[in-house]
Amino acid sequence: MSEKIIPDYKKYKWFFTSSGKLVVGGKSSLQNDELLKRLKRAKENYVVMHTTSPGSPFSIILEDIKKIKPQDTEEAAVFTGCFSRAWREEKNKTAVDIFELKQLYKTKNMKAGTWGVKGEVKRKNVDLKLVLTMQDDKLRAVPEKSAKPKEILLKVKPGKLDKREALPKLQVEMSRHVKQEDLLQALPAGGVSIVRK
Repeated sequence: MSEKIIPDYKKYKWFFTSSGKLVVGGKSSLQNDELLKRLKRAKENYVVMHTTSPGSPFSIILEDIKKIKPQDTEEAAVFTGCFSRAWREEKNKTAVDIFELKQLYKTKNMKAGTWGVKGEVKRKNVDLKLVLTMQDDKLRAVPEKSAKPKEILLKVKPGKLDKREALPKLQVEMSRHVKQEDLLQALPAGGVSIVRK
């Protein structure tokens, strides 16, 4: 179902929740706009998230709202927080706003990536931690609850290790060989720290 809505979802930030729901988010303000406008034209309604502070993807759970479980919402919120500016700023937690696509609006004078929200907004505080795992034959950095324990390759959180400089170290820590470019693409922008527990 969700892959039919956005068949080219791999050009965005994306992952699958533990119950198999596809979540996509823009890699830039222009991609955020493109994605939201595309979904608005489809005349469907979806759960959408963005950090309370500026600088995050608009993440959309591409599934009928009635089929979304609290766990899906929680995992998508963690993903949104981790791929936001909060990760680059080495924060441990951030606040994520949750609303519906139909609440979003855009006026001509709003800059790229900026949207207004009408009505009630739910807010969730999330811990910034991700695990590396394979989803759809691609290396992804996803919320821990989205991966099966035996398929977790490495746990990471925001840190001082430069992502590029840390690549050889990250490769050594992982239980299977992955290419450096795949690692770079999977991880959020900013530094990382390996979680040992």
